Amino acid sequence: MNKDTIIGLVLIFAIMIGFFYLNKPSEEEIKEMEERAKREQMVAEQQQSRDSLTMVDAVAKTPATISENTSGEITNVVDDTVKKITQQTFSGPFASSYTGDTAHYIIENDLVAIAISNKGGRITSVELKEYKTYDSLPLILFMEESSEFYMQFFAGRKNVNSSDLFFQPFYYDASVKGNKRLSLNNNDVLVFGMRLYPDSNDAGVDKTRYIEYRYTLKKDEYMVDFDIRFKGMEDIVESTLAIPVHWSMDLRKKEKTVNRFSGPTIYYMNDEGSVDNLSENKDSEEKIPTSIKWVGFKQQFFTSVLIAENAFTYSDLKVFTDESKENVNDRYLRSMEGEIGLHYENQDDYTIPLHFYFGPTKYKILRKYDLNLERQIPLGWGFLLHWINRFAVIPIFNWLEATGMNYGIIILILTILLKIVLFPIARKTYVSSAKMRLLKPEIDEIAKKYPKREDAMKKQQATMALYKAAGANPMSGCVPALLQMPILIALFRFFPASIELRQQSFLWADDLSSYDSILELGFNIPFYGDHVSLFTLLMTVSTIFYTHLNNQMMASTNQMPGMKLMLYIMPVMFLGIFNNYASGLSYYYFLANMITFAQMFVFRKFIDEDKLRKKIEMSKKKPKKKSGFQKRLEDMQRKQQQAQKKR
Repeated sequence: MNKDTIIGLVLIFAIMIGFFYLNKPSEEEIKEMEERAKREQMVAEQQQSRDSLTMVDAVAKTPATISENTSGEITNVVDDTVKKITQQTFSGPFASSYTGDTAHYIIENDLVAIAISNKGGRITSVELKEYKTYDSLPLILFMEESSEFYMQFFAGRKNVNSSDLFFQPFYYDASVKGNKRLSLNNNDVLVFGMRLYPDSNDAGVDKTRYIEYRYTLKKDEYMVDFDIRFKGMEDIVESTLAIPVHWSMDLRKKEKTVNRFSGPTIYYMNDEGSVDNLSENKDSEEKIPTSIKWVGFKQQFFTSVLIAENAFTYSDLKVFTDESKENVNDRYLRSMEGEIGLHYENQDDYTIPLHFYFGPTKYKILRKYDLNLERQIPLGWGFLLHWINRFAVIPIFNWLEATGMNYGIIILILTILLKIVLFPIARKTYVSSAKMRLLKPEIDEIAKKYPKREDAMKKQQATMALYKAAGANPMSGCVPALLQMPILIALFRFFPASIELRQQSFLWADDLSSYDSILELGFNIPFYGDHVSLFTLLMTVSTIFYTHLNNQMMASTNQMPGMKLMLYIMPVMFLGIFNNYASGLSYYYFLANMITFAQMFVFRKFIDEDKLRKKIEMSKKKPKKKSGFQKRLEDMQRKQQQAQKKR
């Protein structure tokens, strides 16, 4: 082996050592990997435990059947198997809590009724008392059979899943002890606990030590305080950086249609206050290794949110559609799953403070918690749209709502107020189009003077000179229209997302948050639907009429013949889109068109075009200083002419 080979091998060895040194995981990453491996082990062991429980149930039913047909020897073997599996499954410090009779308890105020099961100590369903489904059924956010909430941890070298254990109710108010339905009545606060006690050395349980789910419900609140307390568990629950909590539910249909901007999905907020969400239309999952503040399982107008007083250490979130459930249950929407890490410290008395929000996605309710929960409402959270809806549309809408008027009248007044605000912009647009209309004959003459393609620069220069001389600007009509666009888009997001319009009737529409139907077709038309929405028809017809009227008023040329056709096609396309959209939005656009027609009539009445023509003629006579743009245009033309002469 020569010298160069030795040097090469040494360098390669040194590079490998350097690479592994630079890329070795930090202590935090090592701990995270250990915790993740531990969680995966817990999941595997829990599945094995559940399989054992299933086998216990199956085998326990077998002896009687076999003993009728076979010898007692086989029966004894089966009995021994049951005992063996039972001992393996029901071991550990909570062995006696694996068996019991399921019971449910309800805590309620005037807004919510929350059902809690002793099996797992968890919330199994929530009814919102002030709301009904689209077909007048009680509005239940989720059901026991299609939801889960449990912790997993190691205790006595055994993987424990809280959903397999029977908790015992603890009444903080002794006067209601034994009741299974607890109401606030004249009280402002209701506290109810579910406690999991470890086995004691004698035949019972040790009630001085426990894991408690403590629920605190307040008057006129959708928010429920949820504390997980570990009392005297330091030598039972094994030390860990985080306790994983599994939370899942199937969301059920509560509206006639699902708004494409409000599809059921998972929202979450990080420690910095930034809110994000998974896909509203496709299966999606996201693993978030950093801390987050809350996780929300949200559908169009309602949400279930788990909030950390401090922060969750990590979260693995998933939203998907289970076709097998979709085929069986026509109310099934989507499935939500989340594994969330709770920070845990192995102490004699340690509490993890959490909160649940079960309620409507109503802006003024969510906003008061100062947790950005209102970001679950799809108002178009871009900078400009956010500010328009938050500081203009919503305050005016809430002010009008407080009068108790019908919501159809509220939308009418809101539209009038917005049109008044936009009146100066609309007037400027009309004056600009009137100037262009008056200049159209002269623009046509310029077009005839320079018909050839190579004279395009001369034609453009002459046209710009005419505009400058007349004091007209072809862009002055576009700019005001562009200024209105953010408001139109903000309202496009506001009306379908407003729970205030939910199940509010007006004229023939029975729900302004959903489509109105005057005729059920009985069959589906692609890109249109299976019904006829009258508000959408009125909006489309008025938009086509407005387009026709606007084309007559505008100075149109034959330079873009396809543009005219496109302006008429767009309303027809919107007919298909809005037919299944919120009728309140179609109603608003129809009103906006009708008010625009009224404005045009006023402008025609009070803007004298003869005076405007005289003003244009006077402007032509005034000496004009060439703008920098015009000078550059003339220089460009001269260069082109010189280039043509050389050729």
